[in-house]
Amino acid sequence: MKLVKQLFIAILFFAVSSSHAQVSVNVNIGTPPAWGPVGYTDVRYYYLPDLEMYYDINASSYLYISNGRWLRARSLPSHYRNYDLYNEYKVVLTDYRGDRPYDNYKVHKVKYGKGYKGKPQKTIGQKPGKGNNKNYSGNNGNGNGNGNGKGNNGNGKGHGNGKH
Repeated sequence: MKLVKQLFIAILFFAVSSSHAQVSVNVNIGTPPAWGPVGYTDVRYYYLPDLEMYYDINASSYLYISNGRWLRARSLPSHYRNYDLYNEYKVVLTDYRGDRPYDNYKVHKVKYGKGYKGKPQKTIGQKPGKGNNKNYSGNNGNGNGNGNGKGNNGNGKGHGNGKH
């Protein structure tokens, strides 16, 4: 009986120690931007055909060519600052696992030329300011809804109590 007990403890110890050895590691460090396309959680780069540049999700930076050299920047170059990335088509590079996606730039530039549109994309987040033109007061935008101190407030003025 003592041998069975020791054997049981040994098996239990082995099972517990081996279960701690199984650790899951998520390689995708960065968070995709709100303007990124839905459905791609394990990619690192987007190619932006209209801008002819890349976006590195892990580093939250743009990669673009300037005077023959590839540069990284946290924001778009000044001549693209007002560009609407929510409406820009993003080519998701699912087959690249390195630090230099621009090594394939000539292929990407030809395959995904300016104006390229693939399958319709939905962005992860909503475009800032979108929906701000809605009328939250529910009064058709005229500013004269109920409860504004005029008319139907029950104070005997106008037609509030039906007496004239």
